[in-house]
Amino acid sequence: MSNNWFKFKQFIIRQDKTAMKVGTDGVLLGAWADVSTCSRILDVGTGTGLVALMLAQRSDALIDALEINPEAALQARENVEESPWAGRISVTCISFQDYCRSAQLPYDLIVCNPPFFSDSLKAKTSSRSLARHSDSLAMDELISGAKSLLSPDGHFCLILPADKELEVTDLAAINHLYPAKILRIRPIPRKEYKRVLLDFSFSLRKVQEGEMTIESGGRHEYSREYKDLTAEYYLD
Repeated sequence: MSNNWFKFKQFIIRQDKTAMKVGTDGVLLGAWADVSTCSRILDVGTGTGLVALMLAQRSDALIDALEINPEAALQARENVEESPWAGRISVTCISFQDYCRSAQLPYDLIVCNPPFFSDSLKAKTSSRSLARHSDSLAMDELISGAKSLLSPDGHFCLILPADKELEVTDLAAINHLYPAKILRIRPIPRKEYKRVLLDFSFSLRKVQEGEMTIESGGRHEYSREYKDLTAEYYLD
């Protein structure tokens, strides 16, 4: 699930041979998270800055983007500086744990496209390893930290492998965060769900559940639902 180039209507995030590629997971999260009532947003593990830039395009919010890897943080800053929203996005090279100790203001929305591969082989380079593995930020630390930084009416959104849904929902409940929306995602028709988008808040409510297929035909033949969700971002 990745594209070598992600083209916005307003600008292009440049990718080169050494850059971390822009993935569909980030695109889904950036397009799906609700920014309608947001004035302050936190993007945990921003990578190239993709999700932060997508959320800036859809809102007037001030956005803090955190990235532990210096090379990725530098690329995110370069992408932000070349965008129309440089004045509203701040990229900081810091761990989420350290940031939680010093952050003062609550956030209306916290988003994260977290590392998935804690049980897989380590990547060959340290930067790839930091991006792909949960060693540096365990899920319980992510959720408890999000709880501490959210405003009372705030939301915490993330995208995960589908088989992590129940585990993460249980961890969130321990921290008094409950699902408000769930979107389960198939790569192609009749395949099992591969990803799940989760929106948590402090309120217990009826959960809005849905599902979506990315590609309805052949390779890169995207479904109507996916096109509708990402219509603000992809160039025709």
